[in-house]
Amino acid sequence: MDITPMLTITESAQEYLAELLGKQEDALGVRVFINDPGTARAETCIAYCREGDVLDEDVKQPFDKITAWLDNRSVPFLEDALVDYSTDRMGGQLTIKAPNAKMPRVSDDSPIEDRINYVLYNEVNPSLAAHGGEVSLVEVTDDAFAVLRFGGGCQGCSAVDMTLKDGVEKTLLDQLPQLKGVRDMTDHSDRSNAFY
Repeated sequence: MDITPMLTITESAQEYLAELLGKQEDALGVRVFINDPGTARAETCIAYCREGDVLDEDVKQPFDKITAWLDNRSVPFLEDALVDYSTDRMGGQLTIKAPNAKMPRVSDDSPIEDRINYVLYNEVNPSLAAHGGEVSLVEVTDDAFAVLRFGGGCQGCSAVDMTLKDGVEKTLLDQLPQLKGVRDMTDHSDRSNAFY
C-alpha cells in the first residue's frame, strides 16, 4: 500500500542508508516500526527489509535513494517523524525523531492492543503511580484476555489481586467490552519494591 509521505528521511540519511543497503545482498530497503507505540516505552526502530519481511499491510514509501516500508500499526505514530544523518569527528550518527511515537492515538478502528495501552497509559497507570507502580500489556490472547505485567511498587504487592480485578480489569472491561478479562503474568515472589 502506497501513501502520501509521512516520514521524512533527509538526503544525508538516505545516502547513509543506501550505502549500508548496498553492502547487503538481499535488502530491498528499510523497514520502520515502533515497538510499544502510544506508550511511554515506545521505541522507533529501523531495520533492513528483506523479501520475507514485507507484510501485505505494510505501507511502502519510496524516496530518491531508498525505499522504506512502514509497519501499518506504527503509521499513526510515525506522523512528523524524521530520520537524519549527521557527520562528526567519530564518523556520523543516524538519528530518528518520532514526536508522536509515545502519544496515545486511538479510535474505534485501532487495534485492540493500542486501545488497551491507551486506557492503561491514561487511566490506570496514573492511579498506580501514586504507589510507585505501573502495569503494561504483554499480549492479547486468541480468547480475548489481556495478559498484563505489573512493575514497580505493584510487583509483589499484597494488594495486587484486588488492584487487578477491582481496578484494572473493571476499567478495561468497561471501556473495551470485547475483552473477556485480564490475566497477570507478573512474578510476585519478588517483593523488593512492593508497596504493601
